[in-house]
Amino acid sequence: MATDARQQAAGVDPARIEQAAALLAGRVRATPLVPSGTLSKRVGAQVALKCENLQRSGSFKIRGALVRATKLADAELSRGVVAASAGNHAQAVSVAARERGVTAQLFMPAGAPLAKVEAVRGYGGVVELVEGSYEDAAEAARDYAERTGATLIHPYDDPDVIAGQGTISLEIAAAAPATRTIAVPVGGGGLAAGVAIAAKSELPGCRVVGVQAEGRVRGTICDGIAVKRPGEVTGPLLDEYVDELVTVSDDEVAQAMVMLLERAKLVVEGAGAAAVAALLAGKVSPPAEGEVCAILTGGNVDATRLAECIRLGETAAGRRLVFTTVVPDRPGALASLLATIAELGSNVIDVAHIREGFDLHVRETAVRLVLQTDGPEHGDRILAAVREQGFEAQPEEAPDRS
Repeated sequence: MATDARQQAAGVDPARIEQAAALLAGRVRATPLVPSGTLSKRVGAQVALKCENLQRSGSFKIRGALVRATKLADAELSRGVVAASAGNHAQAVSVAARERGVTAQLFMPAGAPLAKVEAVRGYGGVVELVEGSYEDAAEAARDYAERTGATLIHPYDDPDVIAGQGTISLEIAAAAPATRTIAVPVGGGGLAAGVAIAAKSELPGCRVVGVQAEGRVRGTICDGIAVKRPGEVTGPLLDEYVDELVTVSDDEVAQAMVMLLERAKLVVEGAGAAAVAALLAGKVSPPAEGEVCAILTGGNVDATRLAECIRLGETAAGRRLVFTTVVPDRPGALASLLATIAELGSNVIDVAHIREGFDLHVRETAVRLVLQTDGPEHGDRILAAVREQGFEAQPEEAPDRS
């Protein structure tokens, strides 16, 4: 099996990626490469964002899925196609199968984001939810393929899929030939492998840095790259072509999502923001000369998850202050506290009265306030002003997610 994997890996080369680009011409979007002044200042080099979140089906996955589906013979198509996915690959396979005139059977983890599940169904895919992780869904997909003869379209461990994803680098090279560093999220490794192979051919001297999620084993907001390890085909390619692997935390990813939303006006899911998170956290060194490209891999995030990530990102950046205090239980007491906060320009998001768990006088009440601030220094000024008014404010520490 290992020998077969090495042979398949050896078959993924720049020529195969060029062939994939020809197959995809007019069928996928040449997504924009958008300069980011915010990131450029932070990194110390010109940074551009490759916006695959604006791609068909909402992620880069359509590239590899279309290449693989296009190469299927009629006899293979007659037995149908099947795939396992946390969401983006399932959407891409559904679109690719629809173009070939067949229906795709998709196995997805039961905890997959609802927006992704509904999107798959909207593209015509048949969804079966599987309890457990992506690995459990992948096992169910393999069993289905063996039982029915359907063709399994793997999300990353397939030479055609890898070649399709590598076409992103061809677009980067054409639009920004001065690129000397590419930061790319890594899950199973299909995207990073394809991008790195093409980048080494098209952009001499270009470093490729892969970005993994710290919580890919125990749980992470980066569901799209929550894969425990690269595949048998992608593993050797990553070892050969990717220069460095770094990891990012959920807090760092959430901050990146907020930055992209506020400054670049781009909605990006957790996995899609991983490369930007690495740049913001200083985990990717700028090149001595030339430009940096961060690949935004997808934008398929539902409103509820996005709101949670915004909250997490603001808290991690010190832009959300939570504290508890005790106020006299009489008219005007709470209003006086809120007026002090308002004078310092903070927005009150939530106020909750707490009457249990505190040693309170009969004429006192505890309140828990959630405030938006401009950052840690602003929060410190608010706490100081509240205490000057005679309130003993006790700030809550952000939970440890290490």
